[in-house]
Amino acid sequence: MEAALLRAYQSNPQLNAQRASVRAIDENVPQALSGYRPKVAATMSGGVQYTDVLFDFSAPKTMAGLQSPHAVGATVTQTVYNGDQTANKTRAAESQVLGARESLRLLEQTVLLSAATVYMDDLRDAAILEVQRSNVKVLELTLRQTRDRYNAGLVTPTDVAQSEAQLAAGKSQELGAEATLTTTRANFRRIIGNEPADLKPASPVDRFLPATLREATGIALVENPNVTSATYGIDVSFLTVKINEGALFPTLSVQASVQRSWQPSIATPKSFAASAVAQANAPVYQGGAEYSLIRQSKETLEQQRLVLEQTRDQVRADVATAWGQLLAGKAQVTAAQAQVGASEVAYLGTTKEAQVGQRTVIDILNAQQTLVNARVALVTAQHDRVVASYAVLSALGRLSPQILHLPTPTYDPSVHYQQVRNNWFGTRTPAGR
Repeated sequence: MEAALLRAYQSNPQLNAQRASVRAIDENVPQALSGYRPKVAATMSGGVQYTDVLFDFSAPKTMAGLQSPHAVGATVTQTVYNGDQTANKTRAAESQVLGARESLRLLEQTVLLSAATVYMDDLRDAAILEVQRSNVKVLELTLRQTRDRYNAGLVTPTDVAQSEAQLAAGKSQELGAEATLTTTRANFRRIIGNEPADLKPASPVDRFLPATLREATGIALVENPNVTSATYGIDVSFLTVKINEGALFPTLSVQASVQRSWQPSIATPKSFAASAVAQANAPVYQGGAEYSLIRQSKETLEQQRLVLEQTRDQVRADVATAWGQLLAGKAQVTAAQAQVGASEVAYLGTTKEAQVGQRTVIDILNAQQTLVNARVALVTAQHDRVVASYAVLSALGRLSPQILHLPTPTYDPSVHYQQVRNNWFGTRTPAGR
């Protein structure tokens, strides 16, 4: 199980795609921080110009000529104040990053739970197939014995037909078990990344679980990634309101420019100009769109708050459901073990009684089918018991490589975030792409 979980954590394509999505969202922060930084533009111009100038109407004098004016310049613009929009956009981007990390953590748990489930599915379905194969062998032996007894005149044709029918049903169940196992192994390959081979029995993870349902619910309301992601969603919505309100405030910026020109006119061989200007822009009325955006973002904020409450209620229900399944799984394993023991005793007793004429062939067949059903129920109960323990851990928000002590370096999304947060320029990603 540990190796399967480790491989799924490292190589699951869905999980790796989500990690790439988080890295893309990291770029929202430097984009927001760009509002604090100056904007620099360089200009260059050049061409050909013909000029014919009349200087004085009373004593006409003209000047004509062909020039090639060209110029270079640079402009630097720095925003000083914009209603705190840049600050709020930065905080909103940071909350988006944190929310994306929680979505990644949620998917990590989903993948690990799916890996644990499909691992146990393979063990269960392989065991059920062996039970069905063993059942077919026993039914084939029973049919041969019944035919021998029929030839000896000890049973009727009805007994032979019943044995044949039960054998046909057993072969059908064996084929169904083979088909189910084939499907499970395809899912194993899809989720974990390799074909199952020599799988070892797995144990529950009860040692990582709290003692009571009340304690489990309290942990889930704090650590479940659905809850934490919804909390960051509220932060983003609140800051969006502030950003939209910032559009009502004046904007103050400073602009400095410098330009060098050659032959700008027929009478000027060259010129140089420099300027520094402070500009304030106060919006008065812009058609009402800005007010609508504020109202809209406030409604979105209220929606996110209600989503958080809904998420908390769902998490409570999920924890209670998983906890109940875990308790039921423990009881079902105990009951199924007792059922198998009793069914084995009943089958052996029925077989011996049939040898002395106290039981019929149909009694043997029924006892055999009861034993098969009991063994299948035990395998299923053991599967459900282990899966339920992983499901509870997932509902708590603690199904992670750290909690499970998987021998692998955990993926840390903050590494990429720190690499790109303060980048002022550059087109290559930290990975070199």
